Amino acid sequence: MFSSHHLVSCSSKTFRTFSQLTGFLFRGIHGAGGESNKNPDPISPNSATNNNASSPNSATNYNNASSKTSTITHDIDKLCKIMSKNQYNSQLSISSNRYNTHLLLDDLGIRVVTPELVEQVLKKLTNAGALALSFFRWAEKKQGFEHTTGIYNALIDSLGKIKQFQLIWDIVYCMKRKGILTKETFGLIMRRYARARRSGDAVDAQELCDLNCLLGTLCKSKNARKAQEVFDEMVKRRKRFVPDVKTYAVLLEGWGEEKNLVMLKEVYKEMRDDSTVEPDVVVYGIIIGAYCKCGKYNEALELLREIEGNGKCKPSAHVYCSLINGLGTEMRLREALEIFERAKVAVSPLCIPTYNAVVGSYCWSMRFNDAYQMVEEMRRKGVGPNSRTYDTIIHHLIRVNRTEEAYFLFQRMAGDFGCEPNLNTYAMIVRMLCQEVERESFRVCIYMFASLVNSLCHECMLDDACRYFQEMLDLGIRPPGRLYDNLKEALLDNGKVVEAISIGEILDSIRKCPWTG
Repeated sequence: MFSSHHLVSCSSKTFRTFSQLTGFLFRGIHGAGGESNKNPDPISPNSATNNNASSPNSATNYNNASSKTSTITHDIDKLCKIMSKNQYNSQLSISSNRYNTHLLLDDLGIRVVTPELVEQVLKKLTNAGALALSFFRWAEKKQGFEHTTGIYNALIDSLGKIKQFQLIWDIVYCMKRKGILTKETFGLIMRRYARARRSGDAVDAQELCDLNCLLGTLCKSKNARKAQEVFDEMVKRRKRFVPDVKTYAVLLEGWGEEKNLVMLKEVYKEMRDDSTVEPDVVVYGIIIGAYCKCGKYNEALELLREIEGNGKCKPSAHVYCSLINGLGTEMRLREALEIFERAKVAVSPLCIPTYNAVVGSYCWSMRFNDAYQMVEEMRRKGVGPNSRTYDTIIHHLIRVNRTEEAYFLFQRMAGDFGCEPNLNTYAMIVRMLCQEVERESFRVCIYMFASLVNSLCHECMLDDACRYFQEMLDLGIRPPGRLYDNLKEALLDNGKVVEAISIGEILDSIRKCPWTG
């Protein structure tokens, strides 16, 4: 053990600690830094200057633009003409038909395609879904091709007309990964669904699965209201689908994530009124989790009593864990421990997250010795601990300024199998040391935060990177210019334009404020 004063005054020990942390943080970081200069910043001043280099000669620009438009139109006409002549041969396999189409397209000699050209051709092939898909596969291999929302939407429209909904969902997942999924895409899909069958036709299980998938994607995109509108349109008004328990669960989870208990209760009431559906343990877990997020612990406890009393469904470990976490955070330790005892009876064996929730509850109430005893109980029962257990205790020790104890626990982690420090652990220790070191060591703190943010960017953990970048600013640390450039570039490369702009605006707003470093 060492004293807090010793931590501040002993610079060599502090720097050694920073050096050890740097070794972890810089694993794999050089790849991110080494590539940073290859792609120019699309919104940098230099790029803008280059783009406007020919602006003095407006007449020349106009003629060039006119010529370019004419060329694109000519290419569109050629492509559509060759596609329309290429009839599908039923004697050949799908791959053979596609191969023949690609050969014909290659013969046109078009080596470079633009997003505008591809989108316009797809729109002209709107009534020929198979040809549209074949053209898309050919175009995406060409120089100049870019995946855009407009291109994907045009392709979805064509595929929807031939009822290729499984392909459409593959495209939706691809758009989501690229960060170019929009509300218009979902509206387009629903119109295709609505027109794909006549009134009175039966709806098969696959289509209900697709509806649930659509609702889930909307809810995960924080668009629960749009998901509700789709549900009301397709289930209530058009009566095209008979919802199952998963349909309701998806909507409940969406409203729960948005902390809208009014709509959550309304959907739950509709579900209870639907005689064809019975709430299951997943549904109850979602509702109790939502109550806990909104601080409505009494309502959560009441629902738990209802579940335990009706005997229709057995609460899961997740249900108990949510309640223990919530009650512990509110320092309602006695009730949290009561729930833990009930969990022991209802669920066997208990999982690590439930024990970790109890550890956290003790920590919130400053009963660290009891937290340590719970860790020993976990060892005896063979259910942990893990790095999350340590992280929980370290977080609370730092919260109450017990930095010596936190650092001692951190040192023990490396020797405890399965509990090795992770990125989150190192981040907590970095912040703690930054607050403890003397002012002349402030440069080290900047260096460590920069290393942390760059590492997160390299691992594509961009939400965490933004969070720690914001934490730098909150601590009054001026970020190096290159650090912001790296973060912005990573955000833009992953389609997070809004986040990149937001961080830029934050920096602009605080430039006139005094800095501490």
